[in-house]
Amino acid sequence: QVQLVESGGGLVQPGGSLRLSCVASRPVITMGWYRQAPGKQRDLVASITKTEGTDYADSMKDRFSISADNDKNTAYLQMNSLTPEDTAVYYCYAVRWYNGGWQWSWGQGTQVTVSS
Repeated sequence: QVQLVESGGGLVQPGGSLRLSCVASRPVITMGWYRQAPGKQRDLVASITKTEGTDYADSMKDRFSISADNDKNTAYLQMNSLTPEDTAVYYCYAVRWYNGGWQWSWGQGTQVTVSS
């Protein structure tokens, strides 16, 4: 299993910015984030893959930016122009090819609260 350690969540005012980080314990193919607001399903925010680049949820592609430092097995999610609707627990995930199949791993989640 790949261990993921997330950081960077917190409280921010509307219009503000936050940067999330996620460190994987070993090299992976894909990293990204899902988020889950209270009472709602977990939705994809963004992902980055070594071979296919980046992908974003439509509502976030103009405000969020995902990047990775492959040497550090680390992904970053820069979130700008945050609104209260972005309030959620953000879960980092990683995917690697292992023992003939795709193995998914999840971080512990970090709370992002956008409020004045």
